Amino acid sequence: MMKSTKAFLLFALLFLTGSGFGQQLRIFDRQTGKAIANVMVFNRAKTHSSLSSTQGIADISVFTVQDTLIFQHPSYQSVSFSFALLKKHQFKVLLNEAFVDLNEVVVSANKWEEKKNEIPNKIELINSRDILLNNPATSADMLTRAGAVFVQKSQLGGGSPMIRGFAANRILFVVDGIRMNNAIYRSGNLQNILQADVNSIASAEIIFGPGTNIYGSDALGGVMDIHLLSPGLNKENKWHTSGHLYGRLGSAAFEKSIHADVNVANNKIAFLTSVSFTDFSDLRMGRHGSNRFKRNEYVARIGNIDSIVKNSNPYIQKYSGYSQLNFMQKLKFNFDSNSSLNLGFYYSRTSDVPRYDRLSQTSGGKLKYAQWYYGPQNWLMVRTGLTLHKKKKLYDQARFTFALQQIKEGRNDRKYRNDWLRQRLEKVTVLSVNAHFNKNIGKGQQLFYGGQWDFNKVNSTGVEKNILTDETAVIASRYPDGGSKSHQAGIYFSYKKNFRKVPLSLLTGIRFSLSGLSSNFADTSFYHLPYDQIGINNQSVTGNAGLVYRPGQWQFSLNFSSGFRAPNLDDVAKIFDSEPGNVVVPNEHLKSEMLYNADFGIKKSFWQKADVEISLFYAYLSNAMVRRDFLLNGQDSIVYDGQLSKVQAVVNTGYARVYGVSFESEMQIVKGLGLKSNLTYIKGKDDENKALRHVPPLYGSVVLFYEQSKLRMELGTDFNGQISYENLAPSEQDKAYMYALDNSGLPYSPAWWTLNLRGSYAFSEHMLTSLAMENMFDKAYRPYSSGISAPGVNFILTLRYSF
Repeated sequence: MMKSTKAFLLFALLFLTGSGFGQQLRIFDRQTGKAIANVMVFNRAKTHSSLSSTQGIADISVFTVQDTLIFQHPSYQSVSFSFALLKKHQFKVLLNEAFVDLNEVVVSANKWEEKKNEIPNKIELINSRDILLNNPATSADMLTRAGAVFVQKSQLGGGSPMIRGFAANRILFVVDGIRMNNAIYRSGNLQNILQADVNSIASAEIIFGPGTNIYGSDALGGVMDIHLLSPGLNKENKWHTSGHLYGRLGSAAFEKSIHADVNVANNKIAFLTSVSFTDFSDLRMGRHGSNRFKRNEYVARIGNIDSIVKNSNPYIQKYSGYSQLNFMQKLKFNFDSNSSLNLGFYYSRTSDVPRYDRLSQTSGGKLKYAQWYYGPQNWLMVRTGLTLHKKKKLYDQARFTFALQQIKEGRNDRKYRNDWLRQRLEKVTVLSVNAHFNKNIGKGQQLFYGGQWDFNKVNSTGVEKNILTDETAVIASRYPDGGSKSHQAGIYFSYKKNFRKVPLSLLTGIRFSLSGLSSNFADTSFYHLPYDQIGINNQSVTGNAGLVYRPGQWQFSLNFSSGFRAPNLDDVAKIFDSEPGNVVVPNEHLKSEMLYNADFGIKKSFWQKADVEISLFYAYLSNAMVRRDFLLNGQDSIVYDGQLSKVQAVVNTGYARVYGVSFESEMQIVKGLGLKSNLTYIKGKDDENKALRHVPPLYGSVVLFYEQSKLRMELGTDFNGQISYENLAPSEQDKAYMYALDNSGLPYSPAWWTLNLRGSYAFSEHMLTSLAMENMFDKAYRPYSSGISAPGVNFILTLRYSF
């Protein structure tokens, strides 16, 4: 008996030391606490290996206790651990991000995951690690801190991105594959980017230049493709709960933000709930610089009478604060390994958002408005998606999405010592249907094809209310009061080939689009229009062709593309004062504007320690939609809201040219220490050789960063060049109240720079804290075309707990 027991123990010992030890381990990102999939785990002899799952779980039972395990992933620094050290750390492995990502994947080019270095378009990727370190308060701030996009602000509760000289309804905003651009997206600056809760963003991709082949109308300057958090399934058939708790404080606007997301899942079904609330007080501007934009006085209601009150602290931009609530609920259900269903509910609501630039306007030496605010902005979307991964004759993968949106936007204004508050409200319903397919046809060739249909219904009302008596009266609505409908539809085909004998990729495609719009005026008495309805129809054919050549450490890309923007309701049928003394009226003869674009890029990598990239582009816009003087019933002026105003309309005219260059570099100085920089220069002129409104000045950033183990830090500067009065667009020259004044008393946009310090420390895979000191020298400045000054010195504290 004793001999048999000894033999059994000896056998067991030999088994444990010579065979696998039956363990699993989990692999996390050290900064975010996020599980890392597709990490290759192997021993030094490379006799055994394992790959981590989407939950970051790797089976290491094939290894022996004598093995030293190596962990390797293209996006992370490689590390090695002995079995004893793994056991000491409870079989948890934390990885730091690699300096140069060799495996960047994007989905914005063809709606499917592809390697970035096979796409001829310039694409900027913003990941969750960047968002955590940069600590942006809103999605607009996220784009600003990424460095590649210029953002204008008319109020604290806003942010209008400018991409390659285009903005507003000439760039496309996409959330989880659904286009946000609707029938009333205007050509002026927009704040709709705030609908995407920055605390719920998993990643964002910015495609520069026309993305019209896949996305349809509006994608002229580029596409902002934002991916929100998605439910994650558990590998095993048991329920697992994970999530994050988040709190943030910012000093410049006394910002208070809280966020929570929870994921509950087994291997078939997953639920994700996300909620965020942010509250901003009035924003404090910097103290050092021009005193022109100090808020010296404001309008207050005292004893039922408007009074102009002296501001006790003129650096506080009185009446700029607001709050916002975001809620998201998602469900994912796997029918089997080849098909899944996704359901999503999205909701965003703001408080009243003061339009600060209007509140600072003067008339006759006094403040013009007592009130000017956007009413609670509501956005609700229900989205359903079906994804199929199974090889068929017509496709290998297919994705169908259906979405219904409801948007409410209100504009409210009341002039100084006028008791009548004007309230204009728009309600928009949007139905979207999308289908996307890809098919591998062999020899490195793929087909991408699909179609899209969007339908918009708009109701617009106008009412004025006496704030003393509650008496109401009907006034002219912003858009036709009889209701409006519009549609867009399109089909596209794209072809991609990765050549086998040479490191060359080809991507080409074509799209056919139809668009239409109809509006009805129930009451034409306000302006005596010569018609009571408007109807237009347009069609467009666009395409692209590009090459990417990757010899050794070099990459060369060349891309030709065209894009279009169909006139929407805001272009065709709006009646609204664009600035004091001018009124925009409908024009039923608008046609689509077309953009023809060429891109050339060069990228060089140095021993996986540095990247340098230069991108050049030239874009030609024909049949451009611009605002020009117009006649209505043979008259060049009409009375609008009690003021004689010059008549203007959006018309198709000549052409515009935009061209520019951008430079990006990343350089590892020593292990853990590196330098990142970017610089963008854009120039744009119309057919009258006048500057284009949405072309920003020279802008860029330089950042010195350090990452070692649990600590990550950045010291950087953001900067903008100057735009002189002569180089301002005519519409900007008329807005002297928004700009600094030069020695001749003319408006101009001065140059500025800031110094910023940011850092984060991961106490564990569960706890992360971030600290920042932005605008360290408390400089007073306004980004180009902005109606509100930027924050002064801003101290930010963030705590994030993962479970």
